[in-house]
Amino acid sequence: MIGGGEVYISVRLHSHLLASGISAQLLYLQGRRTHKISKSWQADGNLHFYRTDYLVTDHLAVAHSDSVFDDAFPPLPEKAATLEGTQETANAWTSKIRPLKSSIITQVFHVPLEERKYKDINQFGEGDQAKVCVDIMHKTGAHLELSLAKDQGLSIMVSGKLDAVMKARKEIVSRLQTQASATVAIPKEHHRFVIGKNGEKLQELELKTATKIQIPRPDDPSNQIKISGTKEGLEKAKHEILLISAEQDKRAVERVNIDKVYHPFITGAYNKVVGEMMQETSARINVPPPSVNKTEIVITGEKEQVALAVAMIKKIYEEKKKNTTTIAVEVKKSQHKYVVGPKGNTLQEILDRTGVSVEIPPSDNSSETVILRGEPDRLGQALTEVYAKANSYTVSSVSAPSWLHRFIIGKKGQNLAKITQQMPKVHIEFTEGEDKITLEGPTKDVQMVHSQIEAIVIDLVSRMDYAEITVDPKFHRHLIGKGGVNINRIKELHKVTVRIPPDNEKSNLIRIEGDPQGVQEAKKELLELASRMENERTKDLIIEQRFHRAIIGQKGEKIKEVRDKFPEVIINFPDPAQKSDIVQLRGPRNEVEKCSKFMQKIVAEMVENSYSLSVPIFKQFHRNIIGKGGSNIKKIREETNTKIDLPAENSNSEMILITGKKANCEAAKNRILAIQKELANITEMDVSIPSKLHNSLIGSKGRLVRSIMEECGGVHIHFPTEGSGIDKVTIRGPVEEVEKAKQQLLALAEEKQIKSFTAELHAKPEYHKFLIGKGGGNIRKVRDSTGARIIFPTSEDKDQELITVVGTEEAVRTAQKELEELIKSLDNIVEDTMIVDPKHHRYFVARRGQVLRDLADEYGGVMVSFPRTGSQSDKVTLKGAKECVEAAKKRMQEIVEDLDAQVTIECVIAQKFHRSIMGPKGSRIQQITRDHNVQIKFPEREDPQASPAEAPVQENGEANGEVKEPVDPNAPKKCDVILISGRKERCDAAVEALKALVPVTIEVEVLFELHRYIIGQKGSGIRKMMDEFEVNIQVPPPDQQSDKIAITGLASHLERAKEGLLERVKELQAEQEDRALKSFKLTITVDPKYHPKIIGRKGAIITNIRTEHDVNIQFLEKNDENQDQITITGYEQNAIAARDAIQGIVDELEEMISEEITLDSRVHARIIGARGKGIRKIMDEFKVDLRFPQSGAADPNLVTVIGRPEHVDEAIDHLLNLEEEYLSDVVENEAKMVYMRPPGGSVAAADDQRGQSKGFVVREAPWASNSEKAPDMSSSEDFPSFGAPVQAKASPWGPKRF
Repeated sequence: MIGGGEVYISVRLHSHLLASGISAQLLYLQGRRTHKISKSWQADGNLHFYRTDYLVTDHLAVAHSDSVFDDAFPPLPEKAATLEGTQETANAWTSKIRPLKSSIITQVFHVPLEERKYKDINQFGEGDQAKVCVDIMHKTGAHLELSLAKDQGLSIMVSGKLDAVMKARKEIVSRLQTQASATVAIPKEHHRFVIGKNGEKLQELELKTATKIQIPRPDDPSNQIKISGTKEGLEKAKHEILLISAEQDKRAVERVNIDKVYHPFITGAYNKVVGEMMQETSARINVPPPSVNKTEIVITGEKEQVALAVAMIKKIYEEKKKNTTTIAVEVKKSQHKYVVGPKGNTLQEILDRTGVSVEIPPSDNSSETVILRGEPDRLGQALTEVYAKANSYTVSSVSAPSWLHRFIIGKKGQNLAKITQQMPKVHIEFTEGEDKITLEGPTKDVQMVHSQIEAIVIDLVSRMDYAEITVDPKFHRHLIGKGGVNINRIKELHKVTVRIPPDNEKSNLIRIEGDPQGVQEAKKELLELASRMENERTKDLIIEQRFHRAIIGQKGEKIKEVRDKFPEVIINFPDPAQKSDIVQLRGPRNEVEKCSKFMQKIVAEMVENSYSLSVPIFKQFHRNIIGKGGSNIKKIREETNTKIDLPAENSNSEMILITGKKANCEAAKNRILAIQKELANITEMDVSIPSKLHNSLIGSKGRLVRSIMEECGGVHIHFPTEGSGIDKVTIRGPVEEVEKAKQQLLALAEEKQIKSFTAELHAKPEYHKFLIGKGGGNIRKVRDSTGARIIFPTSEDKDQELITVVGTEEAVRTAQKELEELIKSLDNIVEDTMIVDPKHHRYFVARRGQVLRDLADEYGGVMVSFPRTGSQSDKVTLKGAKECVEAAKKRMQEIVEDLDAQVTIECVIAQKFHRSIMGPKGSRIQQITRDHNVQIKFPEREDPQASPAEAPVQENGEANGEVKEPVDPNAPKKCDVILISGRKERCDAAVEALKALVPVTIEVEVLFELHRYIIGQKGSGIRKMMDEFEVNIQVPPPDQQSDKIAITGLASHLERAKEGLLERVKELQAEQEDRALKSFKLTITVDPKYHPKIIGRKGAIITNIRTEHDVNIQFLEKNDENQDQITITGYEQNAIAARDAIQGIVDELEEMISEEITLDSRVHARIIGARGKGIRKIMDEFKVDLRFPQSGAADPNLVTVIGRPEHVDEAIDHLLNLEEEYLSDVVENEAKMVYMRPPGGSVAAADDQRGQSKGFVVREAPWASNSEKAPDMSSSEDFPSFGAPVQAKASPWGPKRF
């Protein structure tokens, strides 16, 4: 209800009309009068209404959201009767509708049926049309809603920002509406107006009309413009293009040919004349620039304006042609640019002042004639100005060798900066390769700069020199060194600059510049380096990448040893990612060869040590091979020097991998196999089978050979490497099983040779155990009857249902038939019952039904159901395949019979032996239980500390009215009784097995003095023997001093343990005798001053003597009264040999002399060298010892030389030569230091001598833009002294980073 209850509005809007924007009929009722008005409306998803009738854009309607209901539906106008007649009251309907300004707009677009691209009515909202709409929304960011009108026309409502809506609209037209095309012809010269600046007009036109407009290229003579789009769009675009052309038809274009020489008068100085003409006539005048050789001036604009401009141009031309004359003058070509000026400004300046045009010949023309054109009375003034400008600048050159140019320029242009700051108008040019410097600028300034640079050149020539050497470019990078280390050292040492040409120049010339002496020294050093490099060679070693890491070692330790051994050789390993085997050696030829041989020897050892072989060992024996705490495996590894890897506990693999030298690997293999053979009745047999049959015997993924191994008790069958041509196949395992496997292999090989055939069939995995039968009985029957081999899948196979049959075709067919019948019968599920006494039910369901689970696994998943506890029923139900049920029933009857026949007997064994009988983790007792199918129960342990509680004393032997029976003293203790349950004969066998496990003790006589060696360090020796022989060895305490050692263990182990102990005793006695021989001592007297020489650097010499002669050599302390004695301990002959070796060193030392020489202490550091490298080289070369004075010595110049007389003399001569050479450098450096630092030694003193600096001005510097003053040269803040504390302040250069 609107309008105070007087106006009612009834709106009938159909949903499809609302969506499509079709006009709806609104019925307005007011009183009894009805007005029917047609209006166009649009609704959005939130039922907000939009008026669209007042905006007409052909078939498009723009809608604006009205948030106020009264604005959207205003009251009808009311009419009031007056004397003057009827008059409408102004209201919302009559007032101008003002749309709300919103960034989001909506447009409705209608596509008639005949113009729709996709017309399949059944697929509306899906298919290609929907995909196109989604793509448009993603591409433009606009929101699209489609609806179908009654006339099958398509309505699309597009919402979004203006530019997104316009783009979406264009896409809709091109992709959802059929396209038409048309052409429109307009004059070729109007095309550019349709395109607009940078194509903006064309883009706007295409967006506005939703069409594609193609304009022919400028070189195309056609004037036809092609338009494609909708019919409405075509008409609109055509109309717009014709409008643009019509607009251009009103404009005129005039071309006037004026001689080029008069163009300057038409444009005027700085384009003043032509500018005034364009302003006056409103026409556009285009005069070609001086660089373009065209005479045509183009005038565009309205016809009247163009005509006026043409008249004015012709008037100027006629006047100048009539009144001007010319003169020609000669001006040097080099001075033309000064007459022209920067960007022609000087010519414009002369034209402005004198009205005379100056014509300069082009730069590529060799003519020096300059023509002046103007009125006669102005030519003289113009000529004066031309000559003034030409002579205001001059060009001069200074002779300077090109290699000195950079010294003249200075570091970062510092030297030149001083000159250019004083004479900023002078341009100084250095040309590479030319021995001159070109100066250009004002004449007076050039003369001053000329004299300054000449003085610099004379000074540099007098104190600088250069040298050039030829070095093969391939050595350049080695001269430079890593990171420039070599060349930088030479530069700093000799104070020179060295220019090594870059690789791309391919030049072999190296230039050295600087102080004459430094140049010569640097030249000498560089030539020495180059000659040394010519002697260098590079060698590539092929080393398998797998060895690289081992050669390098952990943290590079091993390769460091190699590099220390060959310091002059550079060894480069390839990047691991490159997978390269090439190791590069570079260095002196002889050293590279030695290093190459050494590394090849290392690699050969690695190859020898990398031999590996696999040994199959039954899984149950792996722990015995490892031994207690890994003792066995550790011993084998140490004694055979091999690496032995065992598979993980949870792995099914039985292979033990041995790596090392071949002989060592074989020895380790034999040791391991011996352990297995000792533990079990293991044998090894070789069978000869033609190698061509090996692959077929192994089968796909080893399935065939694996089935034989499993069937024959897990024997190991080893085939030789494929392609080796060896026929020998090795079988290892228990004797009976090996023989069985051999027969099967030979039979299978014979079958393969005759004819081999394979078939496959499927059965549920739970049937497999039943098909195989207990101990493989069922499958053996099939194989024996047919002669075929049946292979079941392993747990690792993907297809767990696949069963493979192998053999002759006839045998395979028969076996396949039998198996299929068996499997078919297994699929036939039956239910049966049997009677089981309730007293036996507990046995079957105990331990969470373990017995029932075993039955299900063994008999094809048969289900056995026992009655509920307490029901007293004896009926047991079996459900499954008929054969499985029958077999399970039979097995359960056997179990019941065993339970009925079960007896329990006692086995008395002292409690102290129970743990030993059980074995580790109860393994021994579990084995007896399995072997004899009995149950064994051990008693509770009795606490030996606890004393039985004393019973109250009863009179007359009565207790509670009963007479107490006397206790039998011979009765066994309860804690010693082991209960065994099962069939009588099985229980008796189990008792025998238990008693066989009771340990026995024997005593072995061993001398008391050997006991501690048998025990070993921290008991390691005795533990090792106990682990090896699986016995307990008790050594009596030392205070008893007994010779008896007790061995306790199984009877079968005792004899072996006794033999092992006695063998160890023999070894210890032999060691005692050896120790007695090795304890021989002798003493040698040597002057203590020779002791350091005998010991050697870091003990190298004495260590070598000890190692070589296998002796111990001891020196006494310095303060000992017998400090001159050296004690040698070892075998007598070794001790004597070591004494002779020491005496030989002493004899040599006694022949040596010691001389003192005076060497200037200033050269000591140079002689010693970095980290003593120099002094070591001298000592090694001349075989002498040098001792330099310590700091604070009385005579700091005194140096001692010790060695043989001839060596000492040579060393002294060499040292004196070095002193003379180094001293000249020291003196020279000291002389330089005088000039480098003022006598006063302070910066302030130096500043006083120089006087106050005037400073300099830098234009357009960073501080200038921030209105800050220039840095103060005298300020300690702006220019601080080294070490002086200065408070940090903000800088226009940004924060300081140092």
